[in-house]
Amino acid sequence: MTVNKKDVLLSLRDLEISFGEGKNKFVAVQDVNFDIYRGETFSLVGESGSGKTTIGRAILGINPTSNGTITFNGTQINKKLSHHQEQDVSRKIQMIFQDPSASLNERATIDYIISEGLYNFNLFDSEEDRLQKVTQIIEEVGLLPEHLYRYPHEFSGGQRQRIGIARALIMQPELVVADEPISALDVSIRAQVLNLLKKFQRESNLTYLFIAHDLSVVHFISDRIAVIRNGRILELAETEELFNNPLHPYTQALLSAVPIPDPKLAREKKLLVYDPKMHDYSVDKPSFVEVKPGHFIYANAPEEEHYRQLLDEQAQGVN
Repeated sequence: MTVNKKDVLLSLRDLEISFGEGKNKFVAVQDVNFDIYRGETFSLVGESGSGKTTIGRAILGINPTSNGTITFNGTQINKKLSHHQEQDVSRKIQMIFQDPSASLNERATIDYIISEGLYNFNLFDSEEDRLQKVTQIIEEVGLLPEHLYRYPHEFSGGQRQRIGIARALIMQPELVVADEPISALDVSIRAQVLNLLKKFQRESNLTYLFIAHDLSVVHFISDRIAVIRNGRILELAETEELFNNPLHPYTQALLSAVPIPDPKLAREKKLLVYDPKMHDYSVDKPSFVEVKPGHFIYANAPEEEHYRQLLDEQAQGVN
């Protein structure tokens, strides 16, 4: 019997997302399997074009799926839903976008931008109640009540991203898809926004799917990390496990690109380059296997044996 079994909020099984048909069919995402537990930050990391945002948009119902299931709170959501179910999912899954400039309506006041979801879902009792909710959230993200009557162009990038966070969190969602939420921000502002996201998580038991291309960013915020390349997840593990025991050569290459603050150590560091031709999948076909509890990797049988051997050697080295 499993004690304290983790509560799965979102589950993806054999997910495929493709665009076009016939000869023009392009498979952007394939064979994606992972669970996200309630209250955790699950990060999806990969280079541009790897399919991570495509997965995030499919969870929100923006991108249609061509195979597999997306299950949220026990209900499959990538199929025809009733109006009530659709409304429920739309409120409970919110998104924070990468570009805080493009995602805010320049012609609307901050008050209206943050209130839009409240209006759409009728989530307030009176005008006084609505204003109280909006004022409270704007203060919680570190802005002032008088900012409500200004327009997006009057704010810096970091402030605009705080407005985007307020707009998502006023809906009291259960899952927030954060799509590269800090990549457009100055380095000095990034830590503030990450700390803000962590604060809300602690206070409201929020669950995040954090999409990023930079492993150094997700190291700070993640409980578990999945590494994706060309629409396929290559490795998935708890954060410290992934950083301490990266098995897949692609994960190792990504980690080798993480900057080191110490100039002396940085000079000695070797940058690894991943070559997909190093895998021979002509006979032994790969699959997504668990090589250690909670540590999954995309490998064929000989590779799996090699990875298990590496983990055994590491374990013996520690003991």
